Amino acid sequence: MKLESKKVVVQKPAQELCAFLTDVKNFETLMPENISKFEVLSDSSFVFALKGMPEIGLEIKEVDAPNKLVLGAISDKIPFQLTANIRAVSDTTSEAELVFEGDFNPMMAMMIKGPITKFIATLSENMAAL
Repeated sequence: MKLESKKVVVQKPAQELCAFLTDVKNFETLMPENISKFEVLSDSSFVFALKGMPEIGLEIKEVDAPNKLVLGAISDKIPFQLTANIRAVSDTTSEAELVFEGDFNPMMAMMIKGPITKFIATLSENMAAL
């Protein structure tokens, strides 16, 4: 399953946006309002939970500064990646898009498609507001 957010313009240079996203504690500011838990586990990992959803642990898997940051699930139970693709627009702005990719059975994919689509849309909208 592959889901993409709309591309958003962020009022930060690409390098600065990539550095912001590489600091995992900053993801708390991007989370939806219905977050019930956010905890930094290490310099490269964090766990969060939204109301009514299980906890999800993410860790940085790859950084290709300033163009790409890949977060992956800490647990192998639900294998997925969340990739932030960043493109410089000017010296002071960049464009970002989030891509969610996961390997789920059809039933699970049907259940999580709506919530995940809404989640990555919220992350990207909050990124645009930085």
